[in-house]
Amino acid sequence: MRRRRGRPISGVLLLDKPAGVTSNQALQTARRLLDAAKAGHTGTLDPLATGLLPLCFGEATKVSQFLLGADKTYRARARLGITTTTGDSEGEIVRERPVAVDQTALAAALQAHTGDLLQVPPMHSALKQGGQRLYELARRGETVERAARPVYVGRLELLCFEGDAFEVDIDCSKGTYVRSLIEDIGETLGCGAHLTALRRLRVGVLDVERAVDLDRLRACAQAGPDALDACLLPMADALAHLPQLRLDSPLAQRLQRGQAVELAAPPAPGWVAVFTAEGDFLGMAQVADGRLWPRRLVSQPAAGGDA
Repeated sequence: MRRRRGRPISGVLLLDKPAGVTSNQALQTARRLLDAAKAGHTGTLDPLATGLLPLCFGEATKVSQFLLGADKTYRARARLGITTTTGDSEGEIVRERPVAVDQTALAAALQAHTGDLLQVPPMHSALKQGGQRLYELARRGETVERAARPVYVGRLELLCFEGDAFEVDIDCSKGTYVRSLIEDIGETLGCGAHLTALRRLRVGVLDVERAVDLDRLRACAQAGPDALDACLLPMADALAHLPQLRLDSPLAQRLQRGQAVELAAPPAPGWVAVFTAEGDFLGMAQVADGRLWPRRLVSQPAAGGDA
C-alpha cells in the first residue's frame, strides 16, 4: 500500500503572491514549506499579477470552488496609446496611437464599463476551448473565435491619472478578465490601452491585508510546524460570503451520515455553509425542495479553529 506523504493539515492559507511566479509555482512552494499532503488553489493569478491567492489544504480543497466563484477586487494600472498581443506589458506591441484623453473622458469611459457587460475572453488566458488552453493556441500563433460571456463590474474607481497612464480599483464578478476590461476602455477612448500592473486585493470576504508572503512562510517553516499552522485560517472563515445554517445535533448527525435533512423553515434554494449548533463547520450543502442535501462535507476538523 502506498504511504500518503505529507502532513494531513486542513485550512486556508492567504498568500500574497509575488510577481513573476505562476499560481501553481506559488502553490507548490507553499505546499512544500507546510509539508501538506493535499493542496489546491482557488483560481489562477497571472505571473504578472501580485496579491491575494487563497490556497486550500486538506479538507479545505472540498470547498475551493466556492472561493473560485466569489467576487473579487483588483488594483490595476494601465498605459494608454499602446496595445499589445497579450493585453499586458509582457506582450509585443501591435499598435501605437496618440493619446488625447482628459480626466472627464476617462471617467466617462470607466462609467461605460461598469454594470453588466459582455466580455470576450483573451487568447492569452487559461480558458479551455476544444480541450486546449487558449494560451497554448496563442503560443502557436493560432486565434480562435471566443463567445462573449456575461460579467459584472460593480465599481471602477479612478485612483490617479497621469496623461497616458491611470490606476483604478475594480470590484468584479468571477470570470472577469481585467486585461480585456482595460483593452475595452482603451478602445472606447480611441487610443487603445494595455495592463501594466495588477494586484488582487480581495476574494469574497478575504483581504490581502491578512495575507502572508513567501518570505514570511519560509520564516515560519524555520520556526516549526506550529508557526506554519498558525498561518492557516479555518475553512469556514473563507466562506463567510455564503449563506450560513446551523443544525441541532440530530439533524447534524443525519447530514453527516449522508442523508438529506427536512427543514421546517428552509432558506432560499442554493448552496449553504452548514454548522453544528455549537459552531463547528460540517461542510457545504444544497437547499432544494425544502430539504438540505449533503454535498461537500468535511471528514475531520480543520486546523486553526474549526474543531
